[in-house]
Amino acid sequence: MGNSSDRDLIGYGENPPHADWPGGARIAVNFVLNVEEGAEYAVGDGDGRSETALTEIASPRVPMGERDLAAESMYEYGARAGFWRLARLFRDRSLPLTAFACALALERNPEIAAVIRRQDWDVCCHGYRWIEHYRLSREEEQAQIAKAVASLEQSLGQRPFGWYSRYAPSVNTRALLAEEGGFVYDSDSYADDLPYWVKTGERDHLVIPYSLVTNDAKLVNAFTAADTFFHMLRDAFDTLYAEGQERPKMMSVGMHPRILGHPARTAGLVRFLDHVQAKEGVWICRRIDIARHWTKRFGRVASKAA
Repeated sequence: MGNSSDRDLIGYGENPPHADWPGGARIAVNFVLNVEEGAEYAVGDGDGRSETALTEIASPRVPMGERDLAAESMYEYGARAGFWRLARLFRDRSLPLTAFACALALERNPEIAAVIRRQDWDVCCHGYRWIEHYRLSREEEQAQIAKAVASLEQSLGQRPFGWYSRYAPSVNTRALLAEEGGFVYDSDSYADDLPYWVKTGERDHLVIPYSLVTNDAKLVNAFTAADTFFHMLRDAFDTLYAEGQERPKMMSVGMHPRILGHPARTAGLVRFLDHVQAKEGVWICRRIDIARHWTKRFGRVASKAA
């Protein structure tokens, strides 16, 4: 991951492996709830600025260095209201999901941590705080990973088995995860519609790609209508479902409590869930379920093996 020679532009090529999802499913669908609220940049946490990303405004209005109370309250909405709306939706439908959780966010909201434990969602570590790991030195990043794991163990009663950086990893992230020894996979890739194995030093390491396309970030960066988001999710699902007759794939749906948790936007998610649940041959699963299936089905094999 350190230079251009690390890149794989071929992957599975024309003939990807048959995923052989449980029950003969044509598609694996994983819903990801990003729990970041309380772990974002904040003046009160000594960051010298308020968070500006993934809020309802295109650019900050408050001068840098001052508290942006509007932005803070938008994040608070996610923890106070949006999370619970989405949690109830998945609970009432008895559907699993994966939480991309920042450890500090769960420290500051033990009720959310309790729901994650009770619902048996799996947790993919999203860092101790919602910060860019590519800005950290190797030593700083190693310390942040260790701190995040220890914190999540305390909040949830078990360690996380997956990792996902804010937007992008550093050149050291994957090697540090392998050195830590307890991670089953990372999702620091947008490169495929299937999991794949990579070499990290002498170790084989599983990558389960994520998506910023089928992600509610589009609702603040590209369009605003819930129905438009539904159509995008539906079209992605229908394309992969059709392909799945011969070559099953996976689909990730990225959600944020402060974005999709607003009622006008949740409506689009409800329509999509109705669409997906009306189909046969769909495996709605947690990310750790995908990791375990892929390891059992394919073992630790090179990315081009069928």
